[in-house]
Amino acid sequence: MSQLLLLDKRTQSLVEDYVPQGEILEGVVCFFSVLADYTRVRILSALAISELCVTDICRILEINQTTVSHQLRFLKSAGMVKCCRQGRIIFYSLVDDTITDVILKGIEFLGC
Repeated sequence: MSQLLLLDKRTQSLVEDYVPQGEILEGVVCFFSVLADYTRVRILSALAISELCVTDICRILEINQTTVSHQLRFLKSAGMVKCCRQGRIIFYSLVDDTITDVILKGIEFLGC
């Protein structure tokens, strides 16, 4: 029994070209897995407003320093956060505004 194809060749080609594969797919999954943590999303949201040091993040978000430092290291290794030393203080900021856009799109999708 042959399968009935309802898809035209053009649409099939578009789907095949659009669906990520290989390293791109792996990167997209990794990107969104970073956003699958409450603390990381809160930190990224705070950094979307302003660059902040660990002490300020801890105070504003009411999270202990160990947790904030750990998550910032994770976010930095994921390529989402960068840091800049000013004297003895290290300030963190987002690498790119695209991260803010993704978070805002998620909020918009949820109707918040």
